[in-house]
Amino acid sequence: MALRACGLIIFRRCLIPTVDKPAVEFLLLQASDGIHHWTPPKGHVEPGENDLETALRETQEEAGIAADQLTIIEGFRRELRYVAWEKPKTVIYWLAEVKDYDVEIRLSREHQAYRWLGLDEACQLAQFKEMKAALQEGHQFLCSTAS
Repeated sequence: MALRACGLIIFRRCLIPTVDKPAVEFLLLQASDGIHHWTPPKGHVEPGENDLETALRETQEEAGIAADQLTIIEGFRRELRYVAWEKPKTVIYWLAEVKDYDVEIRLSREHQAYRWLGLDEACQLAQFKEMKAALQEGHQFLCSTAS
């Protein structure tokens, strides 16, 4: 049976972008498991939940960010397909902006660290090509819709 998970690619916009501070920073969480990989918050769909409900619940559980602290960006949804633990997996991500630049991050036991990163640094930490592509596409989408 294929695994299905959903999450949010969370970002914040810097008020005054500079050379050493990118205009957009992404939130990545480092897993506490043996692999210690970095991803946005995500998790498996539970019975009775729709995909977006799962993404919002997992963000609350893993990063301590409530739904009312986020703005879901319309028009961006990415579906990643890969093999995890020898099983096919689908992960759906939406873009979400934090309303408060200094939002408090409260990690669950599933994660041991978090970082706000510009696109290049986020892609370096992300490791998996599918995640890197989703971050790049999210950044491109934000740049193309900026007014």
